[in-house]
Amino acid sequence: MDLWAGSAKAGAEFSSKDEWRMALTDSSRSYGTVSRVLHWTMAALLFWQFGGMILKMVLGRVPLMAFWVGTHASVGALLLLVLMLRAGWAFTQKAQRPPYEAGLIGRAAMLGHYALYTLMFVIPFIALLRMAGSGKGVTLFGVQLQHPHGQEVEWMTAPGNALHGNLAWVLLALVAGHVLMVLLHRFLWRDDVLSRMAGTPA
Repeated sequence: MDLWAGSAKAGAEFSSKDEWRMALTDSSRSYGTVSRVLHWTMAALLFWQFGGMILKMVLGRVPLMAFWVGTHASVGALLLLVLMLRAGWAFTQKAQRPPYEAGLIGRAAMLGHYALYTLMFVIPFIALLRMAGSGKGVTLFGVQLQHPHGQEVEWMTAPGNALHGNLAWVLLALVAGHVLMVLLHRFLWRDDVLSRMAGTPA
């Protein structure tokens, strides 16, 4: 009797651990907790970045904007870090993630995601490269990582000067398109694409 009770308890603990592991990882039906946390963290960081830049254009250099824009480089570095974590996690989950739809819509979704990932890497990378080559030093989250040396390195600053702002608007357009497609899936085509990332589909 004690042996049976012990076996049942061990089985229940194993089942609980197995369910917990499955909740963390992706499946063919939905994204797991890790993917969802990384996705919505990046969404929040992008909202902060674009919100600050748009409000700066509307309101000008008011005190609130001085603080908001002052966080731009640090949040951009954090966004790059979270992106790399998300890309690494996605690679480990690639065999079991929800598949793209067949046909043109699925192919467009795949290309759109690749474009989003690429821009979310390139935009903060060239901005940080520009900061490192500006000669003004690098300070992120109040920590000085590079002291000012007063000498600009042109090959490091040129990509950011030429592309950072323009690519950011391209990224914003892609994000808007991404949101629009999610809404179309949800309210026009009546499928559960949103629930894959918002929670477990019914």
